[in-house]
Amino acid sequence: MGGVKKGLLSLVEELKSVEDINSDDIRIVLLGLDNAGKTTILTQLALEEINNITPTQGFNIKSVQAQGLKLSVWDIGGQRTIRSQWKRYLGNTDLLIYVVDSADRKRFEETGQELAELVEDDNLLGVPLLVFANKQDLLTAAPAADIATGLNLHTYRDRMWQIQACSALSGEGIQDGMKWMCKNIASRKRVK
Repeated sequence: MGGVKKGLLSLVEELKSVEDINSDDIRIVLLGLDNAGKTTILTQLALEEINNITPTQGFNIKSVQAQGLKLSVWDIGGQRTIRSQWKRYLGNTDLLIYVVDSADRKRFEETGQELAELVEDDNLLGVPLLVFANKQDLLTAAPAADIATGLNLHTYRDRMWQIQACSALSGEGIQDGMKWMCKNIASRKRVK
Protein backbone atom coordinates (compact mmCIF):
# COMPACT_ATOMS: atom_id res chain seq x y z
CA MET A 1 0.00 0.00 0.00
CA GLY A 2 3.03 2.28 0.26
CA GLY A 3 2.87 2.86 -3.50
CA VAL A 4 -0.73 4.04 -3.25
CA LYS A 5 0.17 6.48 -0.46
CA LYS A 6 3.04 7.84 -2.52
CA GLY A 7 0.75 8.06 -5.55
CA LEU A 8 -1.87 10.04 -3.70
CA LEU A 9 0.74 12.41 -2.30
CA SER A 10 2.11 12.88 -5.82
CA LEU A 11 -1.40 13.65 -7.01
CA VAL A 12 -1.87 16.21 -4.26
CA GLU A 13 1.46 17.84 -5.10
CA GLU A 14 0.54 18.02 -8.79
CA LEU A 15 -2.86 19.50 -8.02
CA LYS A 16 -1.32 22.01 -5.64
CA SER A 17 1.09 23.19 -8.31
CA VAL A 18 -1.70 23.97 -10.80
CA GLU A 19 -2.91 27.55 -10.67
CA ASP A 20 -6.57 28.54 -10.56
CA ILE A 21 -7.89 25.35 -9.01
CA ASN A 22 -10.18 25.88 -6.07
CA SER A 23 -9.80 22.72 -4.01
CA ASP A 24 -13.44 22.84 -2.93
CA ASP A 25 -14.46 22.43 -6.57
CA ILE A 26 -12.83 19.04 -7.18
CA ARG A 27 -15.77 16.64 -7.32
CA ILE A 28 -15.30 13.07 -8.49
CA VAL A 29 -18.11 10.57 -9.00
CA LEU A 30 -17.18 6.89 -8.75
CA LEU A 31 -19.60 4.49 -10.48
CA GLY A 32 -19.77 0.94 -11.81
CA LEU A 33 -21.82 -2.21 -11.36
CA ASP A 34 -22.08 -3.86 -7.96
CA ASN A 35 -19.01 -5.88 -6.96
CA ALA A 36 -16.72 -4.04 -9.42
CA GLY A 37 -14.44 -2.78 -6.63
CA LYS A 38 -15.47 0.88 -6.36
CA THR A 39 -15.44 1.05 -2.57
CA THR A 40 -12.12 -0.80 -2.36
CA ILE A 41 -10.56 1.71 -4.76
CA LEU A 42 -12.00 4.59 -2.72
CA THR A 43 -10.71 3.05 0.51
CA GLN A 44 -7.24 2.75 -1.04
CA LEU A 45 -7.36 6.41 -2.09
CA ALA A 46 -8.37 7.45 1.42
CA LEU A 47 -5.37 5.49 2.79
CA GLU A 48 -7.62 3.31 4.91
CA GLU A 49 -7.42 -0.42 5.58
CA ILE A 50 -9.28 -2.56 3.03
CA ASN A 51 -9.92 -5.49 5.37
CA ASN A 52 -13.66 -5.08 5.91
CA ILE A 53 -15.19 -3.65 2.74
CA THR A 54 -18.96 -4.08 2.50
CA PRO A 55 -21.13 -3.34 -0.54
CA THR A 56 -22.27 0.27 -0.71
CA GLN A 57 -25.99 0.62 -0.09
CA GLY A 58 -26.69 4.14 -1.30
CA PHE A 59 -23.51 6.20 -1.35
CA ASN A 60 -20.28 7.02 0.46
CA ILE A 61 -18.49 10.34 0.30
CA LYS A 62 -14.86 10.50 1.23
CA SER A 63 -12.76 13.62 1.34
CA VAL A 64 -9.08 13.18 0.87
CA GLN A 65 -7.26 16.20 2.29
CA ALA A 66 -3.62 17.09 2.23
CA GLN A 67 -1.83 20.43 2.24
CA GLY A 68 -5.02 22.40 1.79
CA LEU A 69 -6.41 20.36 -1.10
CA LYS A 70 -9.66 18.48 -0.93
CA LEU A 71 -10.90 15.79 -3.30
CA SER A 72 -14.52 14.86 -2.70
CA VAL A 73 -15.16 11.40 -4.07
CA TRP A 74 -18.74 10.17 -4.29
CA ASP A 75 -18.96 6.36 -4.33
CA ILE A 76 -22.48 5.37 -5.36
CA GLY A 77 -23.72 1.79 -5.10
CA GLY A 78 -23.97 -0.25 -8.27
CA GLN A 79 -26.88 -2.54 -7.49
CA ARG A 80 -29.55 -2.53 -10.19
CA THR A 81 -32.08 -0.86 -7.85
CA ILE A 82 -29.67 2.02 -7.13
CA ARG A 83 -28.46 2.64 -10.70
CA SER A 84 -31.65 4.50 -11.60
CA GLN A 85 -30.56 7.10 -9.02
CA TRP A 86 -27.03 7.63 -10.40
CA LYS A 87 -27.97 10.65 -12.48
CA ARG A 88 -29.12 12.52 -9.38
CA TYR A 89 -25.48 12.73 -8.26
CA LEU A 90 -23.85 13.95 -11.46
CA GLY A 91 -24.21 17.73 -11.12
CA ASN A 92 -20.93 19.69 -10.92
CA THR A 93 -18.84 16.59 -11.59
CA ASP A 94 -15.23 17.32 -12.54
CA LEU A 95 -14.33 13.73 -13.36
CA LEU A 96 -16.17 10.42 -13.69
CA ILE A 97 -14.40 7.27 -12.55
CA TYR A 98 -16.10 4.13 -13.85
CA VAL A 99 -14.98 0.78 -12.46
CA VAL A 100 -15.30 -2.48 -14.39
CA ASP A 101 -14.81 -5.96 -12.95
CA SER A 102 -12.42 -7.29 -15.60
CA ALA A 103 -13.07 -10.89 -14.57
CA ASP A 104 -16.89 -10.75 -14.78
CA ARG A 105 -17.23 -11.27 -18.52
CA LYS A 106 -20.93 -12.19 -18.23
CA ARG A 107 -21.66 -8.57 -17.27
CA PHE A 108 -19.53 -6.72 -19.84
CA GLU A 109 -22.55 -5.93 -22.01
CA GLU A 110 -24.53 -4.70 -19.00
CA THR A 111 -21.71 -2.47 -17.76
CA GLY A 112 -21.22 -1.10 -21.28
CA GLN A 113 -24.89 -0.17 -21.54
CA GLU A 114 -24.80 1.59 -18.16
CA LEU A 115 -21.70 3.58 -19.10
CA ALA A 116 -23.11 4.55 -22.51
CA GLU A 117 -26.25 5.85 -20.82
CA LEU A 118 -24.23 7.80 -18.26
CA VAL A 119 -22.00 9.66 -20.70
CA GLU A 120 -25.07 10.93 -22.55
CA ASP A 121 -26.24 12.82 -19.45
CA ASP A 122 -26.04 16.61 -19.85
CA ASN A 123 -24.29 16.93 -16.47
CA LEU A 124 -21.37 14.89 -17.81
CA LEU A 125 -20.97 16.75 -21.10
CA GLY A 126 -17.22 16.92 -21.75
CA VAL A 127 -16.37 15.52 -18.30
CA PRO A 128 -13.18 13.41 -18.42
CA LEU A 129 -13.71 9.68 -17.93
CA LEU A 130 -11.30 7.35 -16.15
CA VAL A 131 -12.20 3.67 -16.46
CA PHE A 132 -10.49 1.38 -13.99
CA ALA A 133 -10.31 -2.16 -15.43
CA ASN A 134 -10.20 -3.68 -11.95
CA LYS A 135 -9.30 -7.16 -10.72
CA GLN A 136 -6.38 -7.56 -13.12
CA ASP A 137 -4.78 -9.76 -10.43
CA LEU A 138 -7.25 -12.54 -11.36
CA LEU A 139 -6.30 -15.06 -14.05
CA THR A 140 -9.72 -14.70 -15.70
CA ALA A 141 -9.44 -10.91 -16.11
CA ALA A 142 -9.86 -9.50 -19.62
CA PRO A 143 -7.08 -7.12 -20.70
CA ALA A 144 -7.85 -3.41 -20.39
CA ALA A 145 -7.52 -2.95 -24.17
CA ASP A 146 -10.25 -5.56 -24.78
CA ILE A 147 -12.52 -3.84 -22.25
CA ALA A 148 -11.92 -0.46 -23.92
CA THR A 149 -12.98 -1.97 -27.23
CA GLY A 150 -16.03 -3.64 -25.69
CA LEU A 151 -17.11 -0.38 -24.04
CA ASN A 152 -16.62 1.47 -27.35
CA LEU A 153 -14.47 4.06 -25.59
CA HIS A 154 -12.96 5.07 -28.95
CA THR A 155 -16.36 6.54 -29.89
CA TYR A 156 -16.27 9.05 -27.00
CA ARG A 157 -15.02 12.07 -28.89
CA ASP A 158 -16.57 14.76 -26.66
CA ARG A 159 -14.28 14.06 -23.70
CA MET A 160 -10.86 12.89 -22.63
CA TRP A 161 -10.90 9.27 -21.48
CA GLN A 162 -8.44 6.74 -20.18
CA ILE A 163 -8.68 3.06 -19.32
CA GLN A 164 -6.36 1.90 -16.58
CA ALA A 165 -5.70 -1.71 -15.65
CA CYS A 166 -5.62 -2.06 -11.87
CA SER A 167 -6.07 -4.21 -8.82
CA ALA A 168 -7.97 -2.47 -6.03
CA LEU A 169 -6.75 -5.06 -3.53
CA SER A 170 -3.04 -4.50 -4.18
CA GLY A 171 -3.32 -0.88 -5.30
CA GLU A 172 -1.44 -1.68 -8.52
CA GLY A 173 -2.37 0.66 -11.38
CA ILE A 174 -4.33 3.08 -9.22
CA GLN A 175 -1.45 5.58 -9.05
CA ASP A 176 -1.23 5.71 -12.85
CA GLY A 177 -4.96 6.38 -13.08
CA MET A 178 -4.67 9.09 -10.46
CA LYS A 179 -1.89 10.83 -12.40
CA TRP A 180 -4.09 10.89 -15.50
CA MET A 181 -6.99 12.17 -13.40
CA CYS A 182 -4.89 14.98 -11.95
CA LYS A 183 -3.77 16.13 -15.38
CA ASN A 184 -7.30 16.17 -16.76
CA ILE A 185 -8.93 17.86 -13.79
CA ALA A 186 -6.30 20.58 -14.02
CA SER A 187 -6.87 21.18 -17.74
CA ARG A 188 -10.65 21.16 -17.30
CA LYS A 189 -10.45 23.67 -14.43
CA ARG A 190 -8.35 26.02 -16.55
CA VAL A 191 -10.99 25.97 -19.32
CA LYS A 192 -13.95 26.72 -17.02
